[in-house]
Amino acid sequence: MAVVTPAALADAVRAAAVRVLGDRGVDPDVVPRAVTVERPRNPEHGDYATNIAMQVAKKAGVAPRDLAGWLAEALADEAGVASAETAGPGFINIRLAADAQGAIAAQVLAAGADYGRGDAMAGRRVNLEFVSANPTGPLHLGGTRWAAVGDALGRVLAFQGADVTREYYFNDAGAQIDRFVRSLLAAARGEPTPEDGYAGAYIGDIAAAVLRAEPNALAADDPAEVFRRVGVGMMFEQIKASLHAFKTDFDVYFHEDSLHASGAVAEAVEKLKASGALYLEDDAWWLRSTEYGDDKDRVVIKSDGEPAYIAGDIAYFQDKRARGFDLCLYLLGADHHGYVARLKAAAAALGDSPDTVEVLIGQLVNLVSAGKPLRMSKRAGTVITMEDLVDAVGVDAARYALIRSSVDSTVDIDLDLWAKRSSDNPVYYVQYAHARLASLMRNADDLGVTADAVDLGLLTHEREGDLIRTIGEFPRVVATAAELREPHRVARYLEELAGAYHKFYDSCRVLPQGDEDPGPLHAARLALCAAARQVLANGLGLLGVAAPERM
Repeated sequence: MAVVTPAALADAVRAAAVRVLGDRGVDPDVVPRAVTVERPRNPEHGDYATNIAMQVAKKAGVAPRDLAGWLAEALADEAGVASAETAGPGFINIRLAADAQGAIAAQVLAAGADYGRGDAMAGRRVNLEFVSANPTGPLHLGGTRWAAVGDALGRVLAFQGADVTREYYFNDAGAQIDRFVRSLLAAARGEPTPEDGYAGAYIGDIAAAVLRAEPNALAADDPAEVFRRVGVGMMFEQIKASLHAFKTDFDVYFHEDSLHASGAVAEAVEKLKASGALYLEDDAWWLRSTEYGDDKDRVVIKSDGEPAYIAGDIAYFQDKRARGFDLCLYLLGADHHGYVARLKAAAAALGDSPDTVEVLIGQLVNLVSAGKPLRMSKRAGTVITMEDLVDAVGVDAARYALIRSSVDSTVDIDLDLWAKRSSDNPVYYVQYAHARLASLMRNADDLGVTADAVDLGLLTHEREGDLIRTIGEFPRVVATAAELREPHRVARYLEELAGAYHKFYDSCRVLPQGDEDPGPLHAARLALCAAARQVLANGLGLLGVAAPERM
């Protein structure tokens, strides 16, 4: 069978290395399980290149150039390989036959929406917790970033076979809720915002909404209880509505308060006491978290007998494991670096593997307009919210802008750039490629050009080959994005694919012109365009971004 995809080529390279070394009496175990096959930056060096000879030559006791030569000779006989040559200190440059490369387009068209899907995470149950913003105000930009990235990561993991549950941890217990309720009460009574309270027009709006729903709230025996019950619920419904409009929905909304009310927190604490993972000092109970890699021991039960925040975290993790999740992913804000070690320590203290916990830390988001930064001050009431960003650039641009950078880097979003309808705007650039392809398909249909029973071996132009090889990278990009928990890789890939398509379109005429009759090359190029369109749609779908038919 012809070698067509990068993954298949990597398998062929490994098989050749095992065979060549085995024939020379060398233990084939020196060959790594994962073989690197990459597209060289200089197309003159071939379609793909591998450094496998330099990787294993020392262990095999042979010179890298000699091993590369043996491997090149073996690979040249592989179906679908046009040539394989040694280069430099031991690289192997490989060129594929045109029909083998063209078969990638056929694979895409056969797989359709499933092209790029994998099974690397099949059988894994993943609890993906993200956003989890306190229900004390509208979603700010940090929560908005996690809404976009978390949703995209869930899609990518599921595309690799994982059973993903998206979960929002509803922090409805603790001091922040008390401050929120006091702020609502003050607004309802026409009093100034408490010194430690929340300001902003939304507080007055919710306070008024509570009074409309419960006209006698201020005269109740316990007004705070009414404003807590009704006001917090209203705020959270607003958050959920904002997330839904942002194309982010959750499977589970888990209430922190339920852990305390059900006795789950007390149960987890007693379990840790019994195992010796907690010790008593200064009337407080401490987790021996330094024994599990934390930088200091953590107070679980304070000296006044009240549980510290980590007590809820411990019970929450235990609950997740009891629900059958074997991987618990937490997407937390920039001020939560300390949570990485403490959550892993909590897992270990409960007798679990720390590897069942993974924590991603997202850095800050800054907005820029007219060259000047827009400031955010939640306490001052000048909150820059999810809605502010969406109103400025739209849902698709907002999601894409937040996803396309690694979460461990700060993001500066230029509102003027992301609102543009030009190739300077990355999401417009990618979406326009899809819309351009959709338009081409409509024109082909009008002209009677079809992509049925085509000879993909006719696709020999340099730009055709570049587009095909870029399309062929998609499954590997998605697999890597899932493995490294980095959905931004999909966005960057889509920009590369859009660029490859635009260059192809500018160099290779797809449809006949004038009185020209449709020919085999037109049909082959149309098939390639259909494949490119499918991959763009699949990739945009993983990001939760629309693939428009017209723009």
